[in-house]
Amino acid sequence: MTSQNGNMVSIIDLSDNGIIAQTALQDAPAPVAYDPRAGRAYVIAADTGRLSVIDEAGRITATRDLGEGAFGIATAPDGGLFVTDWFEAKLTRLSRDLTTLWRVDTGNSPAGVAVSAAGDLVATADRDDNAVSIFDATTGRLLRKIATAGAHPFAVTFHDGRLWTADVQGDVVSVIDPITGKLIGQVPTGSHPYGVAFAGGRGFVTNQYAGTLTVFDAKTLAVQAEIDIGDYPEGIATLPDDSGVVVANWDSDTVEVVDAESLTIRARIDVPAGPRAFGAFTGRQVPQ
Repeated sequence: MTSQNGNMVSIIDLSDNGIIAQTALQDAPAPVAYDPRAGRAYVIAADTGRLSVIDEAGRITATRDLGEGAFGIATAPDGGLFVTDWFEAKLTRLSRDLTTLWRVDTGNSPAGVAVSAAGDLVATADRDDNAVSIFDATTGRLLRKIATAGAHPFAVTFHDGRLWTADVQGDVVSVIDPITGKLIGQVPTGSHPYGVAFAGGRGFVTNQYAGTLTVFDAKTLAVQAEIDIGDYPEGIATLPDDSGVVVANWDSDTVEVVDAESLTIRARIDVPAGPRAFGAFTGRQVPQ
């Protein structure tokens, strides 16, 4: 869990919702991607673009300066990662040892990045183009670009063969077929949706300005509920057992665990100031 204002990364054991380690990280850590198979997390300092690799004990094991525009981050199947550059409109694939494998153009102001379940596709949310770009994950070749339903897509994720974006200025989630490259649906949300995650057959969207989660049926797209959460919810990720989601509340300085069936708050964890956690920050630890 990255705390941008507190310059801290917290590691939380989701079995008992306790903080087991904290790592000081300067210059506003915000984007994060956790790779449980590799036993490490990748964190970017938003003010400088410095990438830090942190192990599950909270130790910084490697760093690389990526430039001030580095922002969205997602892990690759081979243990490497993908990073967007907000200022230069680029997507970079890095190897496990942080060597650049390729670097390609995206649309304007790429924010979130996500990898398909099969690991063959990678998508960027091109905020200022109101579009999503989909690339071949191995070569970086642009396959297609699709306009989103709402303005300023920010977070992006693959789920159940479809691609989903939280369109922060459109108050909507776009649903895209990544193979045909067509917009196939949309879900209305609360004010300023930031992130989207899935658990228990439902989709959950963090609404920054509303302080709520929009809950919808992941198959039919029908909205089922809008539930109160903390102040200014941003990052959201699925629990490893698919029983709920974890939400970072920027203004509340809390992390909340939401049950996917009952839609109640299971746990509330106090963390350092400004938790953001933009990216996939949960996962089941893999025995070594």
